[in-house]
Amino acid sequence: MPVHRTLGLATGLLGAVLGSQLPEFAQQYRQRLGGALDELRPVVERFDTEARNEGLDRPAALRRLSDNADALARRRGEAVADSARRMARLEDQQRRMGEAGPFGRVATLLADPDPTLWGGTMRTFEPAMPVTAEGLVAAVLGFLLGRGMVRWPAAGLGRLRRRGSRVA
Repeated sequence: MPVHRTLGLATGLLGAVLGSQLPEFAQQYRQRLGGALDELRPVVERFDTEARNEGLDRPAALRRLSDNADALARRRGEAVADSARRMARLEDQQRRMGEAGPFGRVATLLADPDPTLWGGTMRTFEPAMPVTAEGLVAAVLGFLLGRGMVRWPAAGLGRLRRRGSRVA
């Protein structure tokens, strides 16, 4: 068997293994996404309740904190505002991933990942055997891409060699 075919098969198999893990990575990311929202909601909801008890909505309460002479109060307001913005982004991503269906989840994730969740998922990612249609399709696409990375350049070199031998 020619070297480029063996190498093409090996890179194809590697691509299949790596590609098949994309849906699993998206699944583990979604679990972290849900956990992050479970942690953020009580913080933001508690602030909103405290603001309502003072007769304020969230924007008015945040303005009051940002205008406060006390640096601690200003920093607390900034932290709550950051948490509320992140919660809204994550809720939007969770909604989009839920609506995307099995094949669209990976694309939705790759389009706009949360850096903190992405990093955490990367650190704790555990590969899994793909048993879904999504995992199988990702494996096949990974195989074709991996194999093509070797086969396409090899085919081009072969054409150049044949063309060179005809000229001579």
